[in-house]
Amino acid sequence: MLRFTTLVLAGRRNKGHASVDGGGAHPSRVDLRGVPMLVRVVRALRDSPSVGRVVVTTDDPKAPSLVSALPSVELHRSLDSPSRSVLDFLEGEPPDIPVLVVTADHALLTPAMVEHFAEASRRAGADLVVGLVEAGLVEARFPGVKRTFFRFRDAAFSGANLFAFNTPSARGAAAFWVRAEQHRKRPWRLVAAFGPVPLALFALRRLTLDAALERASDAIGARVRAVRMPNAEAAIDVDSADDLELVRTVLAARDGS
Repeated sequence: MLRFTTLVLAGRRNKGHASVDGGGAHPSRVDLRGVPMLVRVVRALRDSPSVGRVVVTTDDPKAPSLVSALPSVELHRSLDSPSRSVLDFLEGEPPDIPVLVVTADHALLTPAMVEHFAEASRRAGADLVVGLVEAGLVEARFPGVKRTFFRFRDAAFSGANLFAFNTPSARGAAAFWVRAEQHRKRPWRLVAAFGPVPLALFALRRLTLDAALERASDAIGARVRAVRMPNAEAAIDVDSADDLELVRTVLAARDGS
């Protein structure tokens, strides 16, 4: 089994914003029940049989000391956005090794989630695979939680901050991501990057998720597929103080305290 090289995005998206815990620390160092958030993510990856190398891309000068106790974690200097960091990393990697990308604020990530996504990505027959969670699953598990949902004819989905760049053709998707990333929190504008027809179909909710991904594949020049994650927790990242409180509550329940 060919294992994934895994890139953990641990750069600060907006250096002008305070840390989500109000303390001003780099987000990757936010404390979650005695463990820095980045360390929790890396441990989940390290416990996954599908993961080989683990590389952390970050702008945190304290990152070396943070990961020093973790086995064989490499560091990459992040650029001014996640998409640019991914593209810069991919351009320096062998094209025949698949790359799994995950964010450092994926605080509830577990080895089981990683394995589910990795195994499904291998079976997808796609260049690029994205992890998604159905809105109903998220809302049933976390009523009232604020997420960005992309609404299609068949269902609405939240991103799971999991991406598999399986083939050399997927590298072109990273370049497209650079152009589209500025609209991350504005679904209408993001879809508009694919052209006026997909935008109109999206507005009318005429496209199913699979049909939308077919359109995306045509625009990007790479076959894109989705993995529907079965865990609502896969949709939770730490973008705000409310997210942080939710994550700490879930972790406390996991730990039985």
